[in-house]
Amino acid sequence: MNNDFNVVIPARYASTRLPGKPLLEIGGIPMIVRVVEQACLSGAIHVVVGTDDARIYDAVKFAGYETVMTSTTHRSGSDRVMEVVDKLGWSDENIVVNVQGDEPLIKPQVISQVASLLAASPKGDDFIKAGVATLYAPIEDKQVLFDPNAVKLVVDIEGKALYFSRAPIPWPGQDSDIKKSLSLAKYKRHIGIYAYRVSALQRFVTLPLSYLENQERLEQLRLLENGMHIVTQEACEQVHAGIDTPADYDRICALFASR
Repeated sequence: MNNDFNVVIPARYASTRLPGKPLLEIGGIPMIVRVVEQACLSGAIHVVVGTDDARIYDAVKFAGYETVMTSTTHRSGSDRVMEVVDKLGWSDENIVVNVQGDEPLIKPQVISQVASLLAASPKGDDFIKAGVATLYAPIEDKQVLFDPNAVKLVVDIEGKALYFSRAPIPWPGQDSDIKKSLSLAKYKRHIGIYAYRVSALQRFVTLPLSYLENQERLEQLRLLENGMHIVTQEACEQVHAGIDTPADYDRICALFASR
């Protein structure tokens, strides 16, 4: 089996809560470069940053890594990844992993895991047969279960995703019942890393926004609503939450300083 894969890291300058987030320094190195460093340890044959901003482009180039300028009008990171794929001419059967640009602590093993998960999945006759893979972690904190910023998922007996939600799924009942009997190990937190076959990614980005996607504000629901499959697996390593707020940034900087 050919387990070759590519990594694309989408990075945009604009951020409501943290403008210029990819360039925030962590231990004296821009965040986006920290992510690239981790991705380069994953075994990927190519690691590329796709950005809409010359400052990010220059920072990545200065650090000695590959980057591609992309449009400023993309509605999601997936669209930006697809533009990079098109510009680099990767074939339909290539596997590309979308790594978030705000996760400087992403483990290389997790990146290679999601690529291997997809590579091991049957291709079927077209893009809807296991064209996408992602990961999850068990929920160990009841606050996380009810946190709308922590996306939950449920899977079928073969490990394919059935649904993603910002609400607790499956619904565990009233809080009093939860305190008595809830087994958090049965609940899964989605980790926002994806591996795509290029043909599946191409199909995904051409689909219109879906009803469920709009309701939950989760773009992966567009895949499910259009009959595409997402294979899942528990992450082999702990995956820290990304950096969305100044408090997140301070937390990650403290972690790096403690090392």
